[in-house]
Amino acid sequence: MRVERIRLRRVLLPLVHSFQTSSHRKSSLEHIIVELIDESGRTGWGEIASPADPFYGPETTDTAMLIATRYLTPAVLGTHWDHPREIEATWAKIRGHEFAKAGYSIAVWDLFARANDQSLSSALGGTRTTVTAGVSLGIEPTIPALLSQVDAQMAAGYRRVKLKIAPGWDVDPVRAVRAAHPHLDLHVDANGAYSDTDDAFAVMRALDAEGLTMLEQPFAPRAFEAHARLQRRLRTPVCLDESITTVDDLRTMIAIDAGRILNIKVSRMGGLTAARDAHDLARAHGIPVWCGGMHEFGIGRAANVALSSLAGFTLPSDVSGSDKYYSRDVVSPPVSAVAGQVQVPTGAGLGYEVDDEAISSHTVQTVDSHVATV
Repeated sequence: MRVERIRLRRVLLPLVHSFQTSSHRKSSLEHIIVELIDESGRTGWGEIASPADPFYGPETTDTAMLIATRYLTPAVLGTHWDHPREIEATWAKIRGHEFAKAGYSIAVWDLFARANDQSLSSALGGTRTTVTAGVSLGIEPTIPALLSQVDAQMAAGYRRVKLKIAPGWDVDPVRAVRAAHPHLDLHVDANGAYSDTDDAFAVMRALDAEGLTMLEQPFAPRAFEAHARLQRRLRTPVCLDESITTVDDLRTMIAIDAGRILNIKVSRMGGLTAARDAHDLARAHGIPVWCGGMHEFGIGRAANVALSSLAGFTLPSDVSGSDKYYSRDVVSPPVSAVAGQVQVPTGAGLGYEVDDEAISSHTVQTVDSHVATV
């Protein structure tokens, strides 16, 4: 197989409902759609779902576009390969920039699955026909507004809700949601907003009493030792997200018991191959995993659904329906959840038709590259 054309389109989509984390509020998202076209005219689709600002991690849309055009496209264009691992090896020496790599990885796997007339789920080794979806809710202006959002998502069929927390917005809103919904599968995510202090530990111990499924990423990404100390003091499992960008990070987490649940994000780990490797290692050590999201458009969301079909994904994943985020997505039909369940597509590749008109109408930048002809 040989990729002869690569097109990158920077696409801006408005959100149906603005979303606030511990670092900022966003009302729209700008991601990069990756198209890899091979010598037979087949197209593999990927999505670089990097945030616009360097708050979740160091990457941004701008840095991802730079790495994609200067390094990833030259590595892929015109290279012969038979399996995604082979083409991913061409960019292995690039340190970091996992979001940029992930967009190309998704496109490579989609192209590989299409060439073999397989669904992406099947190509990855998935076995589930449906995956359980959860929703992630941002920080709201008031507790009543948050309760209204929880009620709306439960009415839509979701049975797992993740709440974003931050210093000053933690124990009281969580207690309010738990009091309103005593049996809800509920967990919280701090996105590393807390410092390793006695006050922070006191907050975590208070949250420990609320029957949470997990407490996700309370401390900074590299604070493995602080997470390990916290885990020793809590009944609630600590889940790591930003801390795990490589399989070696996962080995560190396991070795020092810095967490007992893993959030696997395709974007954060640099693509589907690395994400599958993390799944395999976690499963071998009895660590439950779930697929986290970055508010992906339909292309990245479809990749998450395929990954979530692997056997080790035993917890609800952030693969909720596109309509929760976008009035019009870039795939047709949009990813949908019925009673909190998302059907795993069986068609070739991602299993969704890409809506080129929707992409084009929201494109703010295009970079088109071809194999040079003599």
